[in-house]
Amino acid sequence: MLWVTRSHVHVDRVACPWLITRFIDNQAEFLFVPKNQIDSVAKETGAIPFDAPGVELGHKDGRCSFESIMLKYDLRDPALVRMAKIVHAADIEQDIDQDPIARGLEAIAVGYSLRYPNDEENLLHQFEVYDSLYAWCRLQSRP
Repeated sequence: MLWVTRSHVHVDRVACPWLITRFIDNQAEFLFVPKNQIDSVAKETGAIPFDAPGVELGHKDGRCSFESIMLKYDLRDPALVRMAKIVHAADIEQDIDQDPIARGLEAIAVGYSLRYPNDEENLLHQFEVYDSLYAWCRLQSRP
């Protein structure tokens, strides 16, 4: 499937492609476009829009896009639920202190954006961070 979001990826726009690729669509392809082109690109290509204003898989009802995707695709893995709390806090500025790991994830996202300004290259490198965070969350969510 083809997916589209805003260019200049940050916390949620890295976490969402990671979630999509790892749990929904392992053949996913992503387009990164200016915010004002999301609707037209989605219509022209049939891409599924995410983490953009007014889309189903965006910020809605207090959720970040990662949480909206989990809800839509009924992802209930306890490790993902824990990870969603971290991503939410790191992505929503006013909630940054709601999780002790959020400021660290935010700092990592900024660092990767500085090192890899190309969105595709950023994802390529930063997915390792999310794979590691997910592994940690799996340990934390064991009964």
